[in-house]
Amino acid sequence: MTQPTIRPLTGRTRANWIRLRTMILLRWVAIAGQLIAISVAQVLYGIQLELGWCYLAIGASVIANLVATFVFPQNKRLSELENLSMITFDLMQIAFLLYLTGGLNNPFALLLLGPVTISATALSLRSTLLLCSVAIVLVSILAVDHLPLTTRAGDVLKIPTLFIFGQWTALVIAIVFTSAYSRRVTTEVHSMGDALAATQMALSREQKLTDLGGVVAAAAHELGTPLATIKLASAELLNDLKDQPDLAEDAALIRDQADRCRDILRDMGQAGKDDLHLRRAPLEAVIDESAAPHMDRGKAVVLTQTGGAAQRRQQPIIVRKPEVIHGLRNLIQNAVDFAETTVWVESSWSEDTISIRIIDDGAGFPLHIIGRLGDPFMRERRSEQTGVIRPEYEGMGLGLFIAKTLLERSGARLRFANGSEDGQGSAAIGAVVEVIWPRTALMPETDPDRQGIGENQQIVA
Repeated sequence: MTQPTIRPLTGRTRANWIRLRTMILLRWVAIAGQLIAISVAQVLYGIQLELGWCYLAIGASVIANLVATFVFPQNKRLSELENLSMITFDLMQIAFLLYLTGGLNNPFALLLLGPVTISATALSLRSTLLLCSVAIVLVSILAVDHLPLTTRAGDVLKIPTLFIFGQWTALVIAIVFTSAYSRRVTTEVHSMGDALAATQMALSREQKLTDLGGVVAAAAHELGTPLATIKLASAELLNDLKDQPDLAEDAALIRDQADRCRDILRDMGQAGKDDLHLRRAPLEAVIDESAAPHMDRGKAVVLTQTGGAAQRRQQPIIVRKPEVIHGLRNLIQNAVDFAETTVWVESSWSEDTISIRIIDDGAGFPLHIIGRLGDPFMRERRSEQTGVIRPEYEGMGLGLFIAKTLLERSGARLRFANGSEDGQGSAAIGAVVEVIWPRTALMPETDPDRQGIGENQQIVA
C-alpha cells in the first residue's frame, strides 16, 4: 500500500492564501500609528516636520487602502505578485516617511523590518531576496541622505556619525537575520503541517479500508445463507430436469453463478480480513497483515518470534489499531526497499512491553542522518550514496515520518540503529528499527460481557 505523494507547499503557494482584507487591516494599523507618531512629535516635543509631505505619504496609503476596499472583494486571495507589490509599497512609504523625519536618526527606523519579515513568512525565496535587497538599499540611502529633525528653537537632533554607522550595520544585519530566521521557522512549521496532514490522510485511508473490510466480511456472512439456498435449490432442479436439457442448462447456470458469488465474497472477505466484531487479534496476525503487501516483492520477509514455545503459545491478543498496522507496514516497506535479499520481523513480549524489531540486510542508515530519521521531507537521500532509487517517497522523510507519528500515537517508542550498533540478534546486519509499546497500550479494554464463565459443569440428572 503506497502513500500519497505530498510535498511541502512552496512560498508561492502560501502567498496565494493571504487575503486582501488582512493586508488592508495591517495597513490601517500602520496608518494610525504613523499619524499618532507625527502628531505627538509635533505637539508634545515641538519637532518641526514637513507636515505636507508627511501627510501626502500617509494619504497615499489611505487612498491605496480605500481603493483596495471598494474595488476588490474582501475575501480576495492575493497572488504572490500582488502581495509583493503591496509589501514593497509599504516599505517605500515607510522609507519616505523616515527620509522626511531624520533618516536613521529616527528610532522608528526599526519599522523597516516589518515588511521584510512579512515577506519572509509569506512569499517565495525569490520575492524575499528582492525585498531584502530593496530594504538594504533604502537603509543605505537613509544613512547618508535625509531631512534633519529640528526643534522650534532651531536645534538639529542627530546622533554621532559613528552611531549612524552602527544603526546602518544593525539594520542590515537585522534584515538578513530576521528574514532568514523567519523563513526557516515558517518553512519548518509548514513542512510539519503538511506532513501531519499526510499522516492523518494515511490513517483515515487505513481506517476506511478496515471499515470496508468489515462491511464486506459482514455482507459475505449475511449472504452466505441465501446463496447456499439458491445453490441447493438449483442442484435439486438440475436433478429433476435431466430429461429437459434447456431447463437443466438454466438450472446449471444458476448453480454456477451462485458459486461465483460465493467465491467473490470469499475473496473480498479475505481482503477485508475481519468482520465487524473482530477488533482484536493475536500479535502474530497483526504483523502478518502488516507485512502481507510486501511478501511478493522479490525479497524474503521472515516473521519470527523470540522466546520459547511456551511464550509463543501465550502471545498477547491486541487491539487491531489502523495506526499500528499502517505504521508497521511503512517500516516493513522501507526495509524491503533497501534490503539486499532478506528482511526479518522479530516480535517479542514480556509482562510489561511488546516489542517488534524490523531488520534488513542492506547498507543500513546513513550515519549523518540517523539522528534525524522521522523528520518530514528530509533532503538527504540514501539513494544518492548507494545508487538505489527508492520508489513512492520523497527521500526517506515522509514515509518514516508517517510511520513514526502513527506508531507514537498508539503509544509506541521507536529506535533507529544499524546492525553493527545494535548488536542484538543474529540477523542484525543492516538497518534496525525497534518499536516498543507498553503492554497496556495495545491490550484491549476489559469487557465484562466477554469474560469467560469458567469450566463447564457436569449436568446432573
